[in-house]
Amino acid sequence: MNKKFENLFEDGKKLLSIYITAGYPSLNDTVPTLIALEKNGVDFVEIGMPYSDPMADGTTIQQSSEKAIKNGMHLDLLFSQIKEARKSVSIPFVYMGYLNQLMQYGLDKFCQACVDSGIDSLIIPDLPMEVYAEEHKAIFEKYNLGLSFLISPQSGEKRIKQADDLSYPFLYQVSSNAITGASSKISDVQLDYFKRIEEMKLKSPKMIGFGISNKETFDQACERASGAIIGSAFIKAVSQEGDLENNIGQFIKSIRE
Repeated sequence: MNKKFENLFEDGKKLLSIYITAGYPSLNDTVPTLIALEKNGVDFVEIGMPYSDPMADGTTIQQSSEKAIKNGMHLDLLFSQIKEARKSVSIPFVYMGYLNQLMQYGLDKFCQACVDSGIDSLIIPDLPMEVYAEEHKAIFEKYNLGLSFLISPQSGEKRIKQADDLSYPFLYQVSSNAITGASSKISDVQLDYFKRIEEMKLKSPKMIGFGISNKETFDQACERASGAIIGSAFIKAVSQEGDLENNIGQFIKSIRE
């Protein structure tokens, strides 16, 4: 396992990961956002590459992606920004994107760029596990890049165990069958699902995402997993008027305290 992640997951639960859209709100906000997140105690960051046809993103993240694309964000610029951020930011970075982006760029070239810029792991929601295992796993391992697969309340036991076997350094546990989006409450059905997955005693650490938006939902998720990922609620926070760093600090404080 990547040493950065190994240290995080050994330290216990209540890990906070934040999803950001690269190039949003402004094209050059990626680096200051990453710096501010580490400064405010975020454990690792999921960096979303804007994409025109996302699978699971709700309205908030879709709109941020559209804005980032209009701002001029593209993969080479993203890698350049991450490399710049790495001069002062040490927490793990997880790239979140879609398979077409990787294939258009060239998989070997893409993986090398991840390593050169300082990306530690990836989430590619539309990459089938079977295709990954048969065609791409060796390439990712060559570059020592992890890949986290997603499970949901509808996932059967066989798929859950397959995702657990292939995921590294963590398993992404989707909290509901809906698309991403901030939710102020977690239902009893979701809590039962969290408990069911916890009782399976899977080998991979679990991070819960989708619908985690405030201290209450974050704490509930952390009771049954190593931590949680917040996306849409954070995007809304940095969309507000005012100083970017202050908006980030206030949002993280509202989750942690």
